[in-house]
Amino acid sequence: MDLNNKYIKEACVEGLQQALNAEKQGADRIELCARLDLDGLTPDFDTIKEVKRQSNIPIRVIIRPREGDFNYSEKEFQSMKQAIETCKAIGVEGVVFGITTANNMMDLKRTQLLVELAHPMKVTIHKAIDAITNPIETIKELIKIEGIDTILTSGKGETWQQGQDLIKHMIKEADENLVIMPCGKITDLNINNAHKTLRAEVYHGKLIVGKL
Repeated sequence: MDLNNKYIKEACVEGLQQALNAEKQGADRIELCARLDLDGLTPDFDTIKEVKRQSNIPIRVIIRPREGDFNYSEKEFQSMKQAIETCKAIGVEGVVFGITTANNMMDLKRTQLLVELAHPMKVTIHKAIDAITNPIETIKELIKIEGIDTILTSGKGETWQQGQDLIKHMIKEADENLVIMPCGKITDLNINNAHKTLRAEVYHGKLIVGKL
């Protein structure tokens, strides 16, 4: 990837209007959420259908049944499975999720089940990776799960600048096996600086193509 805008911009959006605005303003892909004030929850299925109908860029839908941590009950896990099945039926490009255990490890068994269920959709593991104890060791395990496409991370920082050392380490560890997608206050105003530092293939943010 060179610096001549040769990277993908994924806009994190809430609802149809923001999705359409993001596309118009130059987003290459959207992550569709509800309740961004809670860091994103699964949107309702009518919204997913309408965004799919009106958008011309790939859509990945967040599968997150509630706010808070990523250690889900069996009932919440079942609702995630149902949401993935619905997204597959609607025909979006991918889904975005993350599941941890009570002791801050990635729940690899449940992750694998959801990845298999999502096939042939693409899968992004979201910032649950930043909530676990050892992201680098976890990447080695996630590489073994066929079907995971991308990992979203701010390198445990509030901003990409704070997390840049870990992000770079994660990119190196993932190599060509997984795409590491940096986030953390990446906007249309600082994305070129972020790219000069991180050299990632894809970047993610609410303001990545400006205010929506």
